[in-house]
Amino acid sequence: MTDHLAKANASGVRAVVAVTTALCEEARRRHDCYPVAAAALGRTMTAALLLAADLKDDGAITIRIDGDGPLGKVVADAIPSGYVRGYVANPQADLPLNNGKINVGGGVGQGLIHVTRFTNQNLVDTKEDTNETARFTRLNQPFTGSVPLVSGEIGEDVANYLLVSEQTPSTVALGVLVNPDLTVAAAGGFIVQAMPGAEDAVLAQVEQNLAAMPPVSQMVKQGEDAAAILSRIFAGMPSSVLESSEVAFYCHCSDERIENMLVSLGRKELAEMVLEGQAEVRCHFCGELYQIGRERLKQLHDSTGA
Repeated sequence: MTDHLAKANASGVRAVVAVTTALCEEARRRHDCYPVAAAALGRTMTAALLLAADLKDDGAITIRIDGDGPLGKVVADAIPSGYVRGYVANPQADLPLNNGKINVGGGVGQGLIHVTRFTNQNLVDTKEDTNETARFTRLNQPFTGSVPLVSGEIGEDVANYLLVSEQTPSTVALGVLVNPDLTVAAAGGFIVQAMPGAEDAVLAQVEQNLAAMPPVSQMVKQGEDAAAILSRIFAGMPSSVLESSEVAFYCHCSDERIENMLVSLGRKELAEMVLEGQAEVRCHFCGELYQIGRERLKQLHDSTGA
């Protein structure tokens, strides 16, 4: 099943569902994550995609989980067109199962969740192979809200952030299943929110439906797509999928960006790199390793002027 996201409204309630198995596996592979890190990073990236789905085209979302557990910082960026990237500080942190489940809360620990919303894009990156625009960039007027983590399980923490920082009561479910060989077997998530004026009877029906649903990762593992999960959420009431779109892991790092970063270090730093013979830079977000040889370093050094 191709990773995708779908939205639906029904009787004053809105829901966004994402299936993210492939992109979570891509992130796990790139960062060589053990199960706890794969689950924490996958949940965070899925949450970022769900939140970004309601932004205008020139927006972006960054979620930063800043806990004191062995995983360290977990970060994800997402944009409305469906691209997401992320990293975890300690991808090979390992913990025993907690009641038979991956111990994401223990891996994250206590701390803060930070959610930054960006608007007013001023720089565009083009993803050449799809001819679409990705907007992981420096954006103007960011707003960051921060609240304490309540469990470290990510879903509960995002729901608490939405309630405390944005005064939006929400149900958030996120899940990542990991195979014995450490690959991601299934991943996905959803956010359900009541809109102003939603009737009590409707909210009660949705709450009943949510309580009867299996974990989201289990539904994805069984082959249910976003539309099928939406139909479970809105069972017993008329609803229709408003839109559906593909989502994917994508990082905007490139040779040009890495070289610009090296130039920004200054002429002295570049001269030292020339003497060393090469420079190696690894992107935090995607793990891509860039190697710049002596000749190119010398060209960059000379381009900075005296």
